[in-house]
Amino acid sequence: MIFEREIEKQLFEQVDTKQVIVLTGMRRTGKTTVLKSIFNKIPSPNKYYFDIENIIERKTFEENDYNNIVKNLKAYGISPNEKAYIFIDEIQLMPNLTSVLKYLYDNYDIKFFVSGSSGFYLKNLFPESLAGRKIIFELFPLTFREFLKFKNILIENYDDFQSKVLNKNRILHEKLTKYYDEYLKYGGFPQVVLEENVQQKGYILSDIFSSYFQKDLMSLADFRKVDSFKKMIFLLLERVGSKIDITKLASLVGISRDSVYSFLNLLEGSYFIHFISPFTKNKDLEISGTRKFYFCDTGLINQFSSVSEGAILENSVFLNLKQNGTINYFQKRNGMEIDFILNGKSAFEVKKTGDFSDINKLHKLSNKIGIDQYFLISANYLDFENTIPTTLI
Repeated sequence: MIFEREIEKQLFEQVDTKQVIVLTGMRRTGKTTVLKSIFNKIPSPNKYYFDIENIIERKTFEENDYNNIVKNLKAYGISPNEKAYIFIDEIQLMPNLTSVLKYLYDNYDIKFFVSGSSGFYLKNLFPESLAGRKIIFELFPLTFREFLKFKNILIENYDDFQSKVLNKNRILHEKLTKYYDEYLKYGGFPQVVLEENVQQKGYILSDIFSSYFQKDLMSLADFRKVDSFKKMIFLLLERVGSKIDITKLASLVGISRDSVYSFLNLLEGSYFIHFISPFTKNKDLEISGTRKFYFCDTGLINQFSSVSEGAILENSVFLNLKQNGTINYFQKRNGMEIDFILNGKSAFEVKKTGDFSDINKLHKLSNKIGIDQYFLISANYLDFENTIPTTLI
């Protein structure tokens, strides 16, 4: 059974636009499944889905004269006399393909949907060759709402957080708690979610990490530093939700500060980790401030490290909140902090076991920094105002 991802609606709205649609994200998040779903919904017969891992299909685009590619497409039933829809999977396997897309985009009525796993590669190459001609969409592991859909459980979708507060329900929360516990432990990679065998879930998570490391990172990083790279990843796993200390990481791994910066850029560019900056009204200070980091999936954290339940919960809430925009954190010099600030307008504090005093602290600190909307996100159900159970986030 195929479950529709929330991003599919946004992608399908782009079917009749001219721009090349680029779907990127970490390996095994379901990009191929999403593209095939969009492909099947397009009513036109003048379409074809190319898998660049297939060497024969790859040769279709290996022409010095790009006009010959159009002739090659006829073998797949594509007519150049009407609008065509071309889907290309694993585009990172053909680095020169972006120049082909640019030429065909400029000279023929072809709508392209392409996908690739290496976000670092795609983000750096596409701006150069397809400037003004592409729209990039990013696919991540499942949100909790998508996770429930994969479990055949549908709940009401409340777009704004105040509606979540008003419509929370203790009975529903208690019903969903066991599913959220599973989501925290094994994460949101679709294949892991659909697997029912607990031991097999662990094997899949290990394979996802191995595949990511071997196919993405090793193709981008200095091969001579692979062992140092892996050591740094495991050190970071133990420190999820912490501030980045470049000097300490360099010392622990035994590499230069420049190497640490390089590794972190690769991890961020390939979607393995996400950084958030401190919140301030002064953007220059925000950019220069010490960043915190979170991982792409709680299942991977649990599989390869042992961190507190609170840290896992905070990482999970972050992954769900970031679907709504830009996230920062706030911390005063005396140590008082707010876990997340969304789009500079809403403050969120995450607690495994929250209470009324947590709401008061959040209210006072939010007011001091000029943020009127604040919410306590708690794993235990609270009847108070401005509280949202984790099962609704």
